[in-house]
Amino acid sequence: MGNAMRRYEAIREIMKAVTDQPVVCNIGHPSQELFQLADRPQNFYMLGSMGLASSIAHGLALSQPRKVIVIDGDAAVTMNLGGFATIGHTRPRNLVQIVIDNSANGSTGFQPSFTANRLRIDDIGRAAGIDHVQVIDDETAIVPAVDTALAGDEGPHLIVIKTDTGMPEGVKVIPLGPIEIKERFMRSIGQ
Repeated sequence: MGNAMRRYEAIREIMKAVTDQPVVCNIGHPSQELFQLADRPQNFYMLGSMGLASSIAHGLALSQPRKVIVIDGDAAVTMNLGGFATIGHTRPRNLVQIVIDNSANGSTGFQPSFTANRLRIDDIGRAAGIDHVQVIDDETAIVPAVDTALAGDEGPHLIVIKTDTGMPEGVKVIPLGPIEIKERFMRSIGQ
């Protein structure tokens, strides 16, 4: 790819467009990077259950009217391809699904994922019935794409951000336990 945008930089740009929306984030390094970049009570950090961030965000979107953002990874969404079918079937207008595609299993050592070969997440989204699909490989296009998805009342949206592998040094484990994460998130969204 060559533009030196990693998942970390992509998450930084995503969060520039986020205001008070709840954000559900994939397990492992993505959640740790989000915590370091923009910790807030409205972030739900996944601890375990890889592949289910989009399903959790989907349920949240169906349960209330505000926009819901999910930050997921290419390896994680391929563990739960049925999530795309369910989103395409129920079509929650307020769901913004963002998949950071670095073609790797980033939290386990950057082994190649299915998208390193032939799998195209954007094609899967379209085939599942998601009409608003965008692929981004330029860091400057992230904020406008997220702004557009958050501003409109048509959805769901699928934004696939193509990045390089790797992460910065010094990203630490989230110092919150699962109950604390859940309770502060629920309070922040009025549940």
